[in-house]
Amino acid sequence: MIVPVLLFVLSVWGLAVALAVPDLNDFVMLAGPCAAASFFLVLRALRWRAQDRRATGDRLDGRRDEPPRPPRKALFGAGRAQKHIIVDGSNVLHWNANQPDLETVRLVVAELVQRGLTPGVIFDANVGYKIGDRYQDDAELAGRLGLPADRVLVVPKGEPADDYILRAADRLGTRVVTNDRYRDWAEAHPRVQEPGYLIRGGMRDGQLWLNDTRPAPQGRN
Repeated sequence: MIVPVLLFVLSVWGLAVALAVPDLNDFVMLAGPCAAASFFLVLRALRWRAQDRRATGDRLDGRRDEPPRPPRKALFGAGRAQKHIIVDGSNVLHWNANQPDLETVRLVVAELVQRGLTPGVIFDANVGYKIGDRYQDDAELAGRLGLPADRVLVVPKGEPADDYILRAADRLGTRVVTNDRYRDWAEAHPRVQEPGYLIRGGMRDGQLWLNDTRPAPQGRN
């Protein structure tokens, strides 16, 4: 970046001198094209710099769209056992006419609480761009959903939320609210093939419907 700027400054200075001194008018033919070429190099360097910043998540004002994430506690922290249930936030987000709407997630969370459950919601990293125009972190989405911050997780950029969802469900011994079948994860998480493990739902005529959230009877196939 420094070299193109230096060349541009020198070229402009040379052009100004050539125009000001009559005996140096012939140098205008040299300094003019040099100034134009160096200006083009400066523009190209600025464009590359902007592209590099976008690729790494940086903004041109020095801030990051996704701030560095400190080591986090597991979803729900280390509190005593409750009737936990995991919500696939990015899947539920599209339940209403396949349009991303955080209100749909809020309705599902409210319904689960009404049923005596303690929901935790996991989103893909890009959820903020689906419901707005910027990155939104755990705390912000938790506030919008009316949940404590330790019950919402936005996974790091570039990592699949599916693995986080299924590992959280395995750790807590609970189930997942989603319409995803997780076929690509069946080998690593065989419980996805158990009847009732994945709880389906959706919106019908503006009303939420949700399958039975009670645990399946022991021994059910």
